[in-house]
Amino acid sequence: MTQWPDGYGRRVLDEVDSTLNEAARIAPELAGPEWIMAHRQTAARGRRGRAWSNPEGNLAATLVLFPQEPPAVAALRSFVASLALFDACVAVCGRNEGFELKWPNDVLLNGGKLAGILLESSGRGPRIGHLAIGIGVNLVDAPSSEMVEPGAVPPVSLLSSTGARVDAETFLTFLAAAYARHETAFTAYGFEPIRTAWLNRAARLGEVITARTGNSETTGTFQTVDAQGNLVLNTSRGRVTIPAADVYF
Repeated sequence: MTQWPDGYGRRVLDEVDSTLNEAARIAPELAGPEWIMAHRQTAARGRRGRAWSNPEGNLAATLVLFPQEPPAVAALRSFVASLALFDACVAVCGRNEGFELKWPNDVLLNGGKLAGILLESSGRGPRIGHLAIGIGVNLVDAPSSEMVEPGAVPPVSLLSSTGARVDAETFLTFLAAAYARHETAFTAYGFEPIRTAWLNRAARLGEVITARTGNSETTGTFQTVDAQGNLVLNTSRGRVTIPAADVYF
């Protein structure tokens, strides 16, 4: 049986506006990393301020960390969290078929979006006050396709896609244990082993994808993720490096 990792706090709430909001509220009083999970969120959000549907039974959690690295390095923990999510999903399902990682921060199952990650931080300049890694996983239910923007990956749930039924608190234990393992590797060996492991699980590597930022978009072959976590595409204009974007297949 997977055990809760040493050194990580755990608090489970019946209801909260958002676990990311709760992370910002409690961070000043924490002495170390802490997982926050809520059975219900009343104001969940995703990337770029989008609403995040979170039916009861799905996982809504945030990990609060206090990294010592510069902000750009600390932000690479989105890849650490992606690997941890991948491992937790495999552990509860007993299979790895169908699971892939979509740059920059989604977990796919059979081509549909199973989970998402959102990073927020406090502080300015070279130091971070705290880093919050918000994670949502469609364990038992997924939003309807009408709730996502045109062209986006359709949502799926773990239950409907694999038949695996797991409650949110149990999944959180698997996730926390997996995250602790990858965090240890990240702090000891840097980003390169994390990058390599992530690329081994990457969706559409070597295929043509489109990256959109604001009103612009770039289409090209997904070549790699570089040492800074940027998406690298081979395009008709040559090699293009993209630090942040939404990716469409």
